Amino acid sequence: MKMRALIAVLPVVTAVAVGASPAVADSTSSVSANWSGYQVTPAYGSNGFSDVSGSWVQPSANCNTGNAAYSAFWVGLGGGAQAQSLEQVGTQADCSSSGQASYYAWYELVPNAPVQLSMQIVPGDQIAAEVNVSGNSVTIKITDQTTGASFNRVLQMSNPDTSSAEWIAEAPSSCQNGVGSVCTPLPLADFGTAKFSNASATADGYTGTITDPSWSAQPVALDSSLGGQGGYAYDLAGGSTGGSSAGAQPTSLSSDGSSFSVSYLPNGLSQASSAAGSGASGGGYGGGGYAYGGGGYAPPGAYGGSGGNPYGIDLNSLAALLGL
Repeated sequence: MKMRALIAVLPVVTAVAVGASPAVADSTSSVSANWSGYQVTPAYGSNGFSDVSGSWVQPSANCNTGNAAYSAFWVGLGGGAQAQSLEQVGTQADCSSSGQASYYAWYELVPNAPVQLSMQIVPGDQIAAEVNVSGNSVTIKITDQTTGASFNRVLQMSNPDTSSAEWIAEAPSSCQNGVGSVCTPLPLADFGTAKFSNASATADGYTGTITDPSWSAQPVALDSSLGGQGGYAYDLAGGSTGGSSAGAQPTSLSSDGSSFSVSYLPNGLSQASSAAGSGASGGGYGGGGYAYGGGGYAPPGAYGGSGGNPYGIDLNSLAALLGL
C-alpha cells in the first residue's frame, strides 16, 4: 500500500543510496526509499489520468521469527511531486514478529486513512484492480479472479490527484499522527517476485500501456537505505523496527508495455545487475503507501530529489555524487 512522501524521523537524512551498484546507474531509472515498479506521467497540457488498471499474482511472504516486515502491491493515481492526495487499491503480504504471514486487500484515498477489505487473499491468487476518477468521484475496483470475490465502490473526495499513474510494489510506512506527520518506511518483507500484467492507463480519453508514447514512463527501484540513517527504519508506534537493507528492482517491460516483474533483493540494489526498463524516460514520482502506527501519510516532496522524488535521487545524480 502506497505511502506518502518520507519525512525524516531521525535528524540526519541522506539521498545517497549507500551501496548502490554502478551497474544500476542508468539514466532511465530512479531510486526510492519505498517504491519499486513503474510510474507514468502525461504529456504537457494533458488533463491528467482518469483511469489506471492492472493485474498481479499475489506474492507469498517469506517470514522469519523475530522480524516483522511488510509489503504492498497496488495500482493508483497521483501521489507524485508535491501532490497532497492519492487514490490507490491493492493487497498486502506482511510478516509478524512471530513469523506468521498475513494477506489482505485494501484501498486508500489519501489524505483519508486506509480501509482494509474483508476479501480473503492467499498467495498465488490472480488479482485485478482499477482506479477511475471523474471529477470528485473515485471508483475503486479490486477482484480476486481466482476466487471470484470482488469489491467495487464509488467514493467522493476533494481534489483527487490525477497527475500520474502507478503499478507498484512497496515497503509501507509508519506514520506518527496522520497526514502531515513524520513517516518512515518499515522493513520490506521478502515477497520473492511480484508479477504485474495487463497494465494500462487512460488520459484525455485515450487508453494505452506503460510504454505508450502519449506519456512518459519511469522505472523505479527500491533501496531501503534511503529511509533513514543507514537504512534504519523507526516504527513510531513501537520504537525501532530493526531496520532493513533490502531493496526491490523492476524488470524491463514486455514488448507491448503491459507486463513486468518486481524482485525482492535481500541485499539491496548492490545485487542488481542492470537497470530496469528500456525506452523509459522522464516522470517524477512521490510518496505513497499503507501507513502503520497511527495511520495517515506525510505530505510529499519534503526532500525532493530528481522529479520531486522524496528521499530518492535520479541515478545519474547518484552516480555523480558517488564519483562513479
